[in-house]
Amino acid sequence: MTRLAARAAALLSLALITLAFLGPFLWVLLASVQPEASLAAKPTPSFSLDNFKAVLTWDTIILPLINSIVISGSTAVLTVLVAGLAAYPLSRYQLRYRRHFMLSLLFTTGLPVTAILVPVYAMFFRFNLYGSVPAMVLFLTASSLPFSIWMMKNFMDGVPVNLEEAAWVDGAGWLRSLTAVVGPLMAPGIAVVAIFVFVGQWGNFFAPFVLLDTPEKQPAAVTIYTFFSQYGQVAYGQLAAFSILYTAPAVVLYVAVNKYLASSFSFAGSVKG
Repeated sequence: MTRLAARAAALLSLALITLAFLGPFLWVLLASVQPEASLAAKPTPSFSLDNFKAVLTWDTIILPLINSIVISGSTAVLTVLVAGLAAYPLSRYQLRYRRHFMLSLLFTTGLPVTAILVPVYAMFFRFNLYGSVPAMVLFLTASSLPFSIWMMKNFMDGVPVNLEEAAWVDGAGWLRSLTAVVGPLMAPGIAVVAIFVFVGQWGNFFAPFVLLDTPEKQPAAVTIYTFFSQYGQVAYGQLAAFSILYTAPAVVLYVAVNKYLASSFSFAGSVKG
């Protein structure tokens, strides 16, 4: 009976969480196809794609999505490269202060990025970096590194060291063994880190809003502001259509690599030893 009660409680909790997410999602779907959508969207016989036609322009959705892909993709690639190089000695060498360094990384993951945006904004102005997309990508990479290094190190621990030792006997150095032996074996883990960083930066609003100066450089997470007028009026239908188009790339990416995500969580425990 205790097991049945626990299972029923778990199912009830999952049902409540599903309803909590399903309500806003249904509102977005309904409002996106209603010409005169309001905050209280209801099922009506009227159906129109005018909201999608209104937002499917270069300045409204296409250019911001390209900016989002460039910023999020560049940040993910740089983060994976740097995190892999940083995690390798933490995983393979018996460093004296390794535990303290890992605890420091874990602590920095709890610091919100918004707490340091003011000094970062001042630093960008001081070094004439305000409005620079590459400089902002480097900042986003640095803010994503602590948790990425932690995850990468855990995945790298699951690769047996004896495979690297065989490569060392054949004359391979640490960089060659990292790219030819460790990297392919922990590919699911690398995919998890890359997707984690990409999706996290895809929805990042404050950093691009503060550090980029022109709308031509801003990602879609910032241009969503254009649907809110200065008098408090909101184009709910266009906002809903924009939200669907904005979330579609992240959802497609997640579905495409879902099997790699599922296998990565069993990778660290199944391969080790």
